[in-house]
Amino acid sequence: MENKSINDPKLPNENAVIATKVNNARKDGMSKGVLITSIISLILLLGLGILAYSLNKRDHNNQLAVLENQRVTFTEQLTQRDSMLNDWLATFDEIEGNIRVIKEKEKLITVNSSNSEVSKDRRHQILEDIQNINGLIEQNKKKIAQLNAQLKKSGNTITGLQTRIASLEESMKIYEGEIAELKTTLVNKDFEIGQLNGNLYALKDTLTVKESKISTQTGKLHQAFLISGTYKDLKAKGLLTKEGGFIGLGRKEAILEDFSDSLFQKIDITEIKTIPVNSKNAKLVTEHPSGSYEMVKENEKQVAYIAIKDPDEFWRISKYAVVELIK
Repeated sequence: MENKSINDPKLPNENAVIATKVNNARKDGMSKGVLITSIISLILLLGLGILAYSLNKRDHNNQLAVLENQRVTFTEQLTQRDSMLNDWLATFDEIEGNIRVIKEKEKLITVNSSNSEVSKDRRHQILEDIQNINGLIEQNKKKIAQLNAQLKKSGNTITGLQTRIASLEESMKIYEGEIAELKTTLVNKDFEIGQLNGNLYALKDTLTVKESKISTQTGKLHQAFLISGTYKDLKAKGLLTKEGGFIGLGRKEAILEDFSDSLFQKIDITEIKTIPVNSKNAKLVTEHPSGSYEMVKENEKQVAYIAIKDPDEFWRISKYAVVELIK
């Protein structure tokens, strides 16, 4: 049997076939291994790519958020800066408007004070213009100080604005100097600028005092004293003597005694037209011209009041009126 195998001619062909199959199988195995390795590598690469994309996207989103915050911050800063610039420009316009008014008033002052003789009305106008200019200069100085403070607070360095502010400050100094020269010129023309207001106030005070004195004197001129009562009441107050006369002012001479005006009612002779009586009868103890008054009866049994027909005449002799009521 072994000899048969050795001597069999078909055996080499079979070995070749087997070797070929083994070789092919090996190649197939290698191809499959390469394919599997490639697939695994591809999967790993895809995973790494996805991971990298995810990380990159997250980082990108973070960067976008930071950029958006920066954009919002810059926008707010620009808005604030625009608002600040608008405020500054408005202030500059106000200052320049004041400067134009100052220039116009300076021209008027120069024209009005050019004559050797200046009328009182023109003097007052010049002084008023100078006061207005001083007020405008002070307003401008305050506004310029505010601009400087705002510019420093903002932390911005804006050369153009700083230069303009410095120029305005210099202009205000120049105007102050010019106004000082105008004042000197006016003083040389007998303008007492510093004293004029003081004199004016002093004059007003003097007039007020005089008016007060006049008012007081007028009040005293129109002031009179009135009292009424029974003889018993008037005697108890020390106003009537036994003879019935009024101390110092009665119809008959009597011993003078001091009495207080506080016992009397103070009245204004321009306002009092009647003296109430409401009694059976009455008589004036003090002296008053008979034609200047009249006893007005309510009925036959009672006097209602004393009518003062002629106040000037009634109070001419005495500013005291003592009415004795008879019950």
